Amino acid sequence: MGAVHGVCYGMVGDNLPSRGDVVRLFKSRNIHAMRIYNPDPDALAALRGSGIALVLDVGGIDEVRRLAADPSFAASWVRTNVQAYYPDVFIRYVVVGNEVGPSDARHVLYPALRNVNAALSAAGLASAVKATTSARFDVVTNSFPPSSGVFAHPYMIDVASFLASTGAPLLVNVYPYFAYKDNPRDISLNYATFQPGTTVRDDGNGLLYTNLFNAMVDAAYAALDKAGAPGVRLVVSESGWPSAGGFAATVENARRYNQGLIDNVKEGTPRRPGPIETYVFAMFNENSKPGDATERNFGLFYPNMEPVYPVTFPN
Repeated sequence: MGAVHGVCYGMVGDNLPSRGDVVRLFKSRNIHAMRIYNPDPDALAALRGSGIALVLDVGGIDEVRRLAADPSFAASWVRTNVQAYYPDVFIRYVVVGNEVGPSDARHVLYPALRNVNAALSAAGLASAVKATTSARFDVVTNSFPPSSGVFAHPYMIDVASFLASTGAPLLVNVYPYFAYKDNPRDISLNYATFQPGTTVRDDGNGLLYTNLFNAMVDAAYAALDKAGAPGVRLVVSESGWPSAGGFAATVENARRYNQGLIDNVKEGTPRRPGPIETYVFAMFNENSKPGDATERNFGLFYPNMEPVYPVTFPN
């Protein structure tokens, strides 16, 4: 499989285009994969026959808790949201939780994954549609140098071995923006935005890094290796840079980062050469998102479907 370039289609706005218009915009821009954060029936209907590969989140923590507690709920969830659409909708992954915090994750993540996978198996879909979870990057600690990366929580070892047993990838949200924002003294903007001029050597294995994204991804690969799951592939389920609203959030930085990301993932990382499946966050500026102003300015497009800045996806 070549590099899959997707975009996260968040819907936390009151002025966004129709689901059908969004699917058409994905296709017209050569974006062949999409992530949605809950099984939105209008979006799923609009995706039928589109050929767009889909990363389908189950929803929020309440859904994850129910899926963990109740195998029959997992079975009905898969029937309603996967079987009813697949293969007309090319669902690749069912994402059981996005950035589930450690206090919940240690109790619910593994049982929820197990129940969803069992439901996919019972439906005859487990070889085509993989159950996984999307982790915040801080599940990896000691991430510098990359070779010293290790999981911060024991539950991640159970998750990694489960994914190894089913052949599913681990999804990780990777944001050099937040690393740079937290430590601009030690991290250069060029290194964070795929611009030339910085090379960092990993003294653990001698590998050379020219951008922060690859260093972060390889820290997660090092953690998988240490967890005894060296065969588990990583998918970058979110990555992006805000164009307004805060520190270093400019149109030019966002364009450089996201175009650099799209171009870089064809090559892979020093530790794992080869394409990395990657989802840019996000398709639109979402005006109802809570938090810092940057949170409402991660979009590649305005709600009127005009680009915030030009980004080219390969044909």
